[in-house]
Amino acid sequence: MAEKHVSSRRVLVTGGAGFVGSNLIQNLARQGGYDVSVIDDESLGSPDAIRPFVNRYEKGDIRDKALLKEVLSDRDTVVHLAADTRVMDSIADPGHNFEVNVVGTFGLLQEARKANISRFINASTGGAIIGEAEPPVHEEMPARPLAPYGASKLAAEGYCSAFEGAYGLSIASLRFSNIYGPLSFHKGSVVAHFFKRILKGLPLTIYGDGCQTRDYLFVGDQAEGIRRAIDSSACGVYQLGSGQPTSLNELVALMREIVGTGFPVDVIHDDFRAGEIMHTWCDISKATSTIGFSAPTSLRKGLVSTWNWFRDNRGHFN
Repeated sequence: MAEKHVSSRRVLVTGGAGFVGSNLIQNLARQGGYDVSVIDDESLGSPDAIRPFVNRYEKGDIRDKALLKEVLSDRDTVVHLAADTRVMDSIADPGHNFEVNVVGTFGLLQEARKANISRFINASTGGAIIGEAEPPVHEEMPARPLAPYGASKLAAEGYCSAFEGAYGLSIASLRFSNIYGPLSFHKGSVVAHFFKRILKGLPLTIYGDGCQTRDYLFVGDQAEGIRRAIDSSACGVYQLGSGQPTSLNELVALMREIVGTGFPVDVIHDDFRAGEIMHTWCDISKATSTIGFSAPTSLRKGLVSTWNWFRDNRGHFN
């Protein structure tokens, strides 16, 4: 019988009711030993999947300093997932994106410092920060964001670095690639969006020729990577992805095989969208060597798990 993980971390997860947070909290519960609290504004999530696994849940905004002070009072660790994460939305409304991702993160860092938080994990992004660059993307590349979302995450990383240097906070920023998996009913990313449309019998829209490539990471592998980062002392920036490029055309072909003949998959093409990157995938060697991160779930296996979840829960999303 495997030895159960032992931890004494008292963790606050911001945005914990969302897709990534829900999977992370279930991972922590399976490992055991983590005392978890959550704050979430429920704009892109529901607490239903996490209530059995958390000791405290607060519906609220991370920009509410009084609430932050209260929920941080008995915590030693923060996992900061709350964010405005949609690239196209950030182009349409950069001010809101800045307020949530930059002002919100700065305020959280301020309150974390006052509360003597010993470990802080900041959720960041890879391709959106680096911009159009020759892949694989790695941590030493210069940042050239092409959309306000990437710029806001770069600013948040900068403040994390400054609070580590100036105040001694132990902070790791994890740059996530394209995350997919179960519990993503509120997620607007390509895998979730396409599976929802397939279930409704609607065509899939590809912007451009479909040759653009992305790095798709299964959420279970991501959650384990975050957990390892929580329990490590590693600071700085780390790429978390599969380490493999997949074109949009390849993704759709694999989805078509997985859903079977009972769910027709029709594709229409539209013009490529400004602010999007053509090719990005990441080098995960730093995260592998430093925090023991790996991505063992194949894209096919992960997509099968995701499709099964969407098919079985089709009544729970629009």
